[in-house]
Amino acid sequence: MIVKMCGLRSREAAEAAVCAGAEFLGFVFWPRSRRYVEPKAAREIGQGLGAKRVGVFVDEAPERVNEIAEMAGLDYIQLHGHEGAAYAERLCRPVIKAYRYGEDFTAEAANAFPAEIILLDSGAGGLPGGTGQAFAWREAAAEARRVAKPLLVAGGINPANVAEALDIFRPYGVDVSGSLEEQGEKSPRLMREFMAAVGRWKA
Repeated sequence: MIVKMCGLRSREAAEAAVCAGAEFLGFVFWPRSRRYVEPKAAREIGQGLGAKRVGVFVDEAPERVNEIAEMAGLDYIQLHGHEGAAYAERLCRPVIKAYRYGEDFTAEAANAFPAEIILLDSGAGGLPGGTGQAFAWREAAAEARRVAKPLLVAGGINPANVAEALDIFRPYGVDVSGSLEEQGEKSPRLMREFMAAVGRWKA
């Protein structure tokens, strides 16, 4: 079970994430996000830490996505918009495809999409993701179990409820961002608390 800590904007936050135990580091390249980071900065932030680097994009031109992937040294490209299969096949890195439960998620669509990993999020309030709001986990679980690919679960996951999410989905991993923040910045303390909660579930 892996943990992806997303929305990183500083070297200190990335180091704290890896020190806490995160295997994937997420960088947001959607300019409208308050967690947006410049590609060159993302490369410096994530370089040499031993974790996989994931770039989050929302309906960006594929040529620009590939350019940023090279510039930022990404291992994965996460598609969080309405990108189709033909779009994904033009990309230069393995794909994580995000779906919003209650909007565009079906196991058939996820299984057919040319992605290595599927991410299930809430996408509340008309936003593509990163809202910090949970969705109907138990209702979603039956459909999610039909996904044949590794599944990441996101949306409102925090130290208090991550064990419940893991019990319900038994996923490949979880994707967490907002619940690790204090006053808009990533908190090493909250990162440690989150990973401790994950560790207790594993035990």
